[in-house]
Amino acid sequence: MDQLSAMRVFVRVVETGNFTRAAATLNMPKTTVTNLVQSLEGHLRTMLLNRTTRRVMVTTDGALYYERAVQILSELDELDGSMSNSQTQPSGRVRVEMAGAFADLLVIPSLCDFYQRYPQIKLDIGVGDRLVDYIAENVDCALRAGTPTDQSLIARKVGEISMQAYAAPLYIRNRGEPQHPRDLGADHFSVGYLNANAGRVMTLEFTRGEEIAEITPNYIVSVNDARSYVNAAISGMGIVQAPRFMVREAVEKGDLVQVLPDWNCEPLPLYIVYPQTRHLSNKVRVVVDWLAKLVQNLKVEENREQIRKAS
Repeated sequence: MDQLSAMRVFVRVVETGNFTRAAATLNMPKTTVTNLVQSLEGHLRTMLLNRTTRRVMVTTDGALYYERAVQILSELDELDGSMSNSQTQPSGRVRVEMAGAFADLLVIPSLCDFYQRYPQIKLDIGVGDRLVDYIAENVDCALRAGTPTDQSLIARKVGEISMQAYAAPLYIRNRGEPQHPRDLGADHFSVGYLNANAGRVMTLEFTRGEEIAEITPNYIVSVNDARSYVNAAISGMGIVQAPRFMVREAVEKGDLVQVLPDWNCEPLPLYIVYPQTRHLSNKVRVVVDWLAKLVQNLKVEENREQIRKAS
């Protein structure tokens, strides 16, 4: 028996909750996963898992073994990484989650440059603003907007993006232009953005000098995807508070115009998050650093654009 492989398989079964999902994430036949766990139990002379027809439950011995196994495997991965030659190209698959707008407007346009630098890395990009089970779905990291609330994740802040309020000319013709943020909670409609973590529509925050306005939006429709959020505004369904880079093309085409220009919107923080139990391997590290650089470059471009408009 390859005890190291058996330990990795056992850890994956515990983290995913059953043999089928573990086999899928490891790209192994289910029978191989089952045999490795059984061999490990035979070697240790104890039951690590209780199996039923519906789920797998960890025994007391299994829970203790899992905690030590995770620690040992993490230390082994770190040791392997420290011994790697600095000239060795990182390789393998990296699973990354992000909102569709970040994928379309920020990441995908820069992929050719990434693959010129790291030709042996394959990126699996999951697109959408949804709750992710990082362990069960074998997700290495995610680029997320807003401050993370999940304490099981390590969060690295990589920057902030500028926000502003926008509406379609069609909406303004039909309902007029808001004069104060409080209008968005009364006579005007917003497009609601449904926060997947909180399970509710996000509030809108505005500042002007020392005046602060936090608005619960009055909405007809809410969405949980950034692209749909902007498209709903373009169709005239309401006012949105959106990152400037996301609406740049719509503004240039005249599909959206800025509203409430005297009010500032709180910048939106961007984080890269990954599970605490997952060692940040060399291949994941270069992806994380690359994403962080893209966000930093985006902020530089925004500052240049603001300087051009002011001059």
